[in-house]
Amino acid sequence: MTQELDLDAVIRQRIRGLRLARGWSLDALAARCYLSPSTLSRIETGHRRIALDQLVPIARALDTTLDHLVEAVADDDVVIRPEPRHEAGVTTWLMSRESTVRGVTVAKMRFSPEHPSGPDRQGVHPGREWFTVLSGTIRLYLGDRVMLVEAGDAAEFSTMVPHSLGAAGGPAEILTIFDQDGERAHVPAPGRGAAAEGVPEPAAPGTPA
Repeated sequence: MTQELDLDAVIRQRIRGLRLARGWSLDALAARCYLSPSTLSRIETGHRRIALDQLVPIARALDTTLDHLVEAVADDDVVIRPEPRHEAGVTTWLMSRESTVRGVTVAKMRFSPEHPSGPDRQGVHPGREWFTVLSGTIRLYLGDRVMLVEAGDAAEFSTMVPHSLGAAGGPAEILTIFDQDGERAHVPAPGRGAAAEGVPEPAAPGTPA
């Protein structure tokens, strides 16, 4: 019963938090989910029991899903301890879980100067790519352009443009966000690394997949 009450309170906090994050008043959200402002207020404050037929339009109005709104709190699954994955000149740490919303993957990547990059290593795949440089300098080849992305700077581009990344003048680390196509193109599968003798390595960022 305690767990049920705790989840009930979390759902109410989620509704209020998502509403405030959008800058909406009770009236504004109530109009979008066809509830009265007084009913919505009682739901948020715990003075009214939450019914499923109320949660569905509330979730839709808040641009979320019912599953995410009523997802149980899992305190034992908070800290991510990524294992490094190695390929030629690149080490990758996945910083998000497979269940991440909308299929987005967050990864930290360390490029050594030995990582092959350049105009002849450019590749393409569907989607978009974003990264910020944590340390060092990244040389970004993007079609016929070459750009240096320094620590603290970020880059975003369509991955349908031929692209390749490499370290400039020493090791460099980035934090990057991939969609599903980007993850398949850039992140080595578990157990696949330089030590996997005889097995072709997956493409590193910007190299032909």
